[in-house]
Amino acid sequence: MTGKARHISLRKRMGLEIQRIMQRKLTKEHPLYQLFWECTLRCNMHCRHCGSDCKNIADTKDMPREDFFRVLDSIAEKTDPGKTFVILTGGEPLMRDDIELCGKGIFDRGFPWGIVTNGLFLDERKFAQLMDAGMNTVAMSLDGLKDNHNWMRGNKDSFDCADKAIDIMVNDEWLMFDIVTSVTEKNFSQLPQIKEYLINKGVKLWRLDTVFPVGRAANDKMLQLTDKHFVQLMNFIHETRKEGLISASFGCEGFMGGYEGDVRDYAYFCRAGITVGSVLADGSISACTSIRSDYHQGNIYSDDFMDVWNNKFEVYRNKEWARKGKCAGCDMFRYCKGNGMHLRNDKGELPMCHLERLINGEE
Repeated sequence: MTGKARHISLRKRMGLEIQRIMQRKLTKEHPLYQLFWECTLRCNMHCRHCGSDCKNIADTKDMPREDFFRVLDSIAEKTDPGKTFVILTGGEPLMRDDIELCGKGIFDRGFPWGIVTNGLFLDERKFAQLMDAGMNTVAMSLDGLKDNHNWMRGNKDSFDCADKAIDIMVNDEWLMFDIVTSVTEKNFSQLPQIKEYLINKGVKLWRLDTVFPVGRAANDKMLQLTDKHFVQLMNFIHETRKEGLISASFGCEGFMGGYEGDVRDYAYFCRAGITVGSVLADGSISACTSIRSDYHQGNIYSDDFMDVWNNKFEVYRNKEWARKGKCAGCDMFRYCKGNGMHLRNDKGELPMCHLERLINGEE
């Protein structure tokens, strides 16, 4: 019997073909819609799944904000800054003493901006400062109820601070925010309770993803869902979406076969290097900051960002090189393009395929 992962209905396949044409056009034009700034590698937690291996005192110093502002000035000379959303990430952005000045400098240059945070330092005072500096969005992590979240984050105060931060964000009518949950074997059975907690708190947007095996998570089996639980996670997200009490979605990790259209509002498309760029803490010019392998395209201290964006990134925009290994004979490559770039190692190898996991989990 063919499982849902392998079976794609005619209607869905037609939709995927339309999306493929649109994606091809977008790849050719490569507008810079999102720019991540890895503004620090310092962090106030010690998360089990950290792909960057961040710590309180990082080996790489925080990038001076003026250096990043020069990047923004270069971008603004060549494109409309209002169409490029800047996202401050890390490490933990709130470790920076000048985070409000960073935000204000971005806002004053006409760029909308937001942050990715663990919420530990997001109290009412800090939140007000960030909003005064023009902050538009927040993505905050919550990886379970109290015991599980604190276990994942390595900090006994983590859940209580996140809980208070949610109340602060819910009560602000201008802010758009979502809660991001990394689903593991540890918290999988708790998903219905997490959902109920978020709904009761008034959260509207809930993004769920899984932990890919890099950094500290490479050898931790408790962080990796079994294939059967991976399938059940897709069904949980689908059912939650149908309920309509909270807008749940699976992250942009990989192609989901027959689950496309059920677990996200959009068809899978790795936008890294196509509409998503980044400036890393050491000045490297890259794509999505989830990509830990060396696919850097330049460095702001020796290259102009927009020159690099417009003339390089071929490894991201032409993925035919990825048609090898388990992707070589796959008839879904036309939609998947070899899965997310964050899963490729330095040799271009793909150690994990989401579609393969779904197929295995349905057997």
